[in-house]
Amino acid sequence: MEETKVTSFPEGFLWGSASAAYQIEGGYDADGKGMTNWDHFVRIPGKTYKATTGDVAVDHYHRYKEDIALMAEMGLKTYRFSIAWARIYPQGKGEVNPKGIAFYENIIDECLKHNIEPMVTVFHWDLPQALVDAYGGWENEQIIEDYVNYAKTLFNHYGDKVKYWITLNEQNIFTSLGWLTAMHPPGKFDDQKMFYQVNHHAFMAHAKAVLEYRNMGYKGQIGASFAYTPSYAMDCKPENAMAKANYDDLKNYWWMDVYAYGRYPKAAMAYLKKKGVAPEMKEGDEETLKAAAKEITFMGVNYYQSCVCEYNPLDGVTPYGTMNTTGVKGTSQVLGVPGIYKNPANPYLRTTDWDWIIDPTGLQFCCREITSRYGLPIIISENGLGAFDKKEEDNRIHDDYRIHYLQEHIKKLGEAIEEGCEVIAYCTWSFTDLLSWLNGYQKRYGFVYVDREEEEGASMNRYKKDSYYWYQKVIETNGACLFE
Repeated sequence: MEETKVTSFPEGFLWGSASAAYQIEGGYDADGKGMTNWDHFVRIPGKTYKATTGDVAVDHYHRYKEDIALMAEMGLKTYRFSIAWARIYPQGKGEVNPKGIAFYENIIDECLKHNIEPMVTVFHWDLPQALVDAYGGWENEQIIEDYVNYAKTLFNHYGDKVKYWITLNEQNIFTSLGWLTAMHPPGKFDDQKMFYQVNHHAFMAHAKAVLEYRNMGYKGQIGASFAYTPSYAMDCKPENAMAKANYDDLKNYWWMDVYAYGRYPKAAMAYLKKKGVAPEMKEGDEETLKAAAKEITFMGVNYYQSCVCEYNPLDGVTPYGTMNTTGVKGTSQVLGVPGIYKNPANPYLRTTDWDWIIDPTGLQFCCREITSRYGLPIIISENGLGAFDKKEEDNRIHDDYRIHYLQEHIKKLGEAIEEGCEVIAYCTWSFTDLLSWLNGYQKRYGFVYVDREEEEGASMNRYKKDSYYWYQKVIETNGACLFE
């Protein structure tokens, strides 16, 4: 809105950054940790860029104090990190690993010592392989009980210190890449029936964990984080407007409606029933989902890009095509669902080297949509730019492109807040460079450069990028420097 004038962010706003255990920790078999689905998957030839793994990652397991000290120097108000399930329960259930409990206790205490609010993600894609071997992991409803047991263990140990909990990270992504495109574990292709059933199991795990958190007496903030790609209709042609509506029901509201309302979108469910791939629900499931929806306190949003929607004829593009995992611009393909929608390029916006659309306004758009549709506070749990960063001879990293990207997104976030959206926190992805699941270590996201490439054996030394000092000033001024 043109009358909107932003001068700074609300008092107490949580300026943060984020990470995931598998992508930063390393120590994949250290101190009793069990194997995970990712520990196995990355060893399948051709699955990751140059066969990169998280075995060592950026060695946060041994250097967490150094990394958190850098966060404190920057002035971070919150640090979002995930806990590796297999560090707590090496076999997914049964006996607790005390060294795993102690490791995350140390991270939480280190954050609190520096006045950094810990924000914990319970599950960020790394599932104990023992549960996959025992019953297929997320494919079996047994996962619900085991996940809730794991979550309760975390609540019991850390609930008095951690005020912000994220149950699941990007449920829509780990399920679609795992059961539709075969790009993530378990590497299945076009198993649509199982895809929707797996999602239902994940929804039930989320819901029951939320209810247990409240039953245990905790009053903190809890919700899930969704990879939200807001959509624009290609034009005002009615069939393209309907393509957007269908896209939103199938790709966005299918998840957010369950988190916020405890129910699936009716049009999408009707479509999936006709296709014979709708999830099977047990008696009492709907009541559980609705009860949990009343207990969540925010909608977590991982925002990277928007998309365009256009009608896709029955003989049009499919959901399966080449994804750019190399950083060679222009190598990804247009995808869609025949007879429903497709997502062509947006001619008005630029893209990253990985063909991700750069759209700061999309962040404002999704906040407005969540506010209008759900009336929930928002945590931006991820937003960032993956790029080829270069360390100069003087050990400086001049990432002005990242500064510009973040600056424009934060300014739009400020406008959303001025327009009535309640935003609690903004977490960049990521604090240090890390392993990009399929893209190796060449795709850098951090404020802190880590000296390592695809091959192991580098120093792992940390170097502050120009963006580090820039974000430090943003935090110091509570965003006011962006609007001067």
